[in-house]
Amino acid sequence: MNSIVGTIGNGSPLVADASPMIDPFGRAVTYLRVSVTDRCDFRCTYCMAEHMTFLPKKDLLTLEELNRLCSAFIAKGVRKIRLTGGEPLVRKNIMFLVRELGRQVQNGDLDELTLTTNGSQLSRYAEELYDCGVRRINVSLDTLDPDKFHAITRWGDFAKVMEGIDAAQKAGLKIKLNAVALKDFNETEMPELLRFAHGRGMDLTVIETMPMGEIEEDRTDRYLPLSKLRADLERQFTLTDIPYKTGGPARYVEVAETGGRLGFITPLTHNFCESCNRVRLTCTGTLYMCLGQNDAADLRTALRATEDDALVYAAIDEAITRKPKGHDFIIDRTHNRPAVARHMSVTGG
Repeated sequence: MNSIVGTIGNGSPLVADASPMIDPFGRAVTYLRVSVTDRCDFRCTYCMAEHMTFLPKKDLLTLEELNRLCSAFIAKGVRKIRLTGGEPLVRKNIMFLVRELGRQVQNGDLDELTLTTNGSQLSRYAEELYDCGVRRINVSLDTLDPDKFHAITRWGDFAKVMEGIDAAQKAGLKIKLNAVALKDFNETEMPELLRFAHGRGMDLTVIETMPMGEIEEDRTDRYLPLSKLRADLERQFTLTDIPYKTGGPARYVEVAETGGRLGFITPLTHNFCESCNRVRLTCTGTLYMCLGQNDAADLRTALRATEDDALVYAAIDEAITRKPKGHDFIIDRTHNRPAVARHMSVTGG
C-alpha cells in the first residue's frame, strides 16, 4: 500500500511507492544483479587489467545497506537476485547478506537467490550457501587446461576451482558453467568443455566477449561470434532450439548426443535487449539500467538520507524511467575501444 510519508522540495507529498517497476518499453523489471565487490582474486585478461585500482573501502555500501536496497527492490517486484562481483565470495562477511536474502526466499518474497563465482572459494562456502537457500550457481570456467587456465586468469588455480565444483555438487548446488568464447584460445576446446559439463550434470553457457573497460589486448583479436561457434559445434553435435529460460539472457539448445543444455549469450551478434528484465546495482549504490550504457542512478544518497524507504523507492522509479531499449555494444576494427569505460568487474556482467 502507498502512503504519504513526507514532502519534497516544492511541498508536494512524497509517496512511499512500492509498486512494480515497468520501464518505458513496457518491460517489467523483476531481476536484480548485485555486484557486492569490484575486487577479485583472479585477473582474467578479457575482464580487467592485471594491475587494477579498486574502489577504496570507504566508498562501499555496508552489507546491511546492500540488504536494505535489495529489500526495497524486492518490495517493488524483483523476484530473482544474483550476487556477482568481482568475485562475490571474497567480500568480507558476505554470508551475512546471503543469509539475509535467503530468508526472503524462505518466506516467499523472493523466488530465487543465486550467484556467479569463479569457483575459487566454493570449497569453503558451498555448504553454507546451500544452507542459506541458494540452490543454483554459475561458475565461470573458460578452459579445462590448467596451464591455459592460469594464463587467462593470471592468478587462478585450476585445481582449487575443480575442488570448488566438487564441493558445490556434493552440497546439492546445481551448477551452470559459463565460458567466454575467445578466438585462438578456447574455440577448439568447446566440444570437450561441453562433454565435461554435461557428463557431470551441469549446463554450459558460452558468452561473446563484451567491450567493457580498458585492458591490455585488442578485443578484436579475441572476438569469436557465437554464430561461428555454433556452426562449428554442429559438425559434431545435434543442436535443437528449446524454449528453456532461467531468467537471464541466454538462448538454449538441447544437445542430442549428451542430453544436456547449451546456452548462447550473444550481446553482439544477436542482442537480447528486447526481453531485458534486469537492472544492476553496484557495491557503491549505483544503479545501472543497462550493462552496455553509462547512464546510472545514485541510490546511496537516498538510502543514507533517511531510514524510511520512500526516497529510495522514488530514486528507483526515476531510474527505471531512463532504462534504454538496448545497449551500444559493437566490436570491429573501427570500434576497438570499449563501449563503456568501466570494467566488467564493476557491474558483474
